[in-house]
Amino acid sequence: MADAPASNTWFTYFPKDYRWSSAICGMLTGARWGGTEIGEVDQVGRRLARKMGDDNHWFREWVRMADRVRELGRAAERKGNNISAGEHYKRACNYYQMAERFRTPKDKKALDAFRKGVNCFHRFARLTDQPKIEIVEVPFEGRKKLPGYFVHAQNTRKAKPPVVVFFDGLDITKELQFMRGVEGLVRRGMSCLVMDGPGTGEAIRFRKIYLRPDYETAGSAALDYLEKRKDVNAKKAGIMAVSLGGYYAPRIASLERRYKACVAWGAIWDYYATWEKRIDESFKTELSVPGHHIEWILNAKTLDEALEKLDGFRLDGVVQKMRCPFLLTHGADDKQISLKDARALYNAVGSKDKTMKVFSVAEGGAQHCQRDNLSIGTTYMFDWLKDKLGA
Repeated sequence: MADAPASNTWFTYFPKDYRWSSAICGMLTGARWGGTEIGEVDQVGRRLARKMGDDNHWFREWVRMADRVRELGRAAERKGNNISAGEHYKRACNYYQMAERFRTPKDKKALDAFRKGVNCFHRFARLTDQPKIEIVEVPFEGRKKLPGYFVHAQNTRKAKPPVVVFFDGLDITKELQFMRGVEGLVRRGMSCLVMDGPGTGEAIRFRKIYLRPDYETAGSAALDYLEKRKDVNAKKAGIMAVSLGGYYAPRIASLERRYKACVAWGAIWDYYATWEKRIDESFKTELSVPGHHIEWILNAKTLDEALEKLDGFRLDGVVQKMRCPFLLTHGADDKQISLKDARALYNAVGSKDKTMKVFSVAEGGAQHCQRDNLSIGTTYMFDWLKDKLGA
């Protein structure tokens, strides 16, 4: 395991383990949205310290906490306390998915934990009406379907409000995305379609829909689905995505002109070069998941094969075609993707209306996708979307 240098710009539970510390940091900042309870995270963090770097230990301890919190949800539901039950189920979902995050290959224990997490989120969705959440299936390339959640807009009188399609990244899921700010987005008068795209979440684990470079196919499928709904204005649709989604969203907006605004929550420029460097350094660099995760999501048998499949994950020659308003947010101290890549992406985008917001160490949000201060990042992006889509 790589011994990444400690950073003095964000909280690290495990100063010599970037991967574990970044996951803990993301969970702590997600507490604002009810995705975690800081006391529960601290309990697990203290137990994890006994076997630092042991991913099996990580899995066991987070499943242990998830099971405990799920039981709180069940007990509350039996008493008819649905609001309390939903809150517990939401946190249990997060803990199950964070447990499974580092367990590869995805064996039966891993998939069972992930499935429990999804089921917990479904229980939360059915028990809450603030916001209203629909479990949806988006038709994709014939008989395939991409799983998602349609979250209804709040604080609006519009019968057909604007809508934002929100894709995940390399190792995020639609459930984790929801718990990182979607409730704040819909409070601004926009609906949100939160998606597991190819290579992520349920799409890869249970449907074998692997990561692919032509993500505009998923972006078009989402918009085709929204155009058939009578409760949104699909002509005022924005696209956003997080982390590796800094490749997805700009590519989609550049090639699918129906989108009226694009947000890259973290930059990607040349993903082939990014992984070539990581592989050359034997993964002794800052990574959010184990290095072999890339083989699994690409359905590659070797790292060489994975690199071949990553050859198409470049944005040069694509984003020059973008015409809709564009926002790129990036952290000044992002240890996964360089600020140089962010500048290259921003400079290449063809939109006349484009903004690059770099969050500094002093203001917070300087880490990858503002995981060290989630509120600063989400409020900036959501307000921008509200303005551009006329929510």
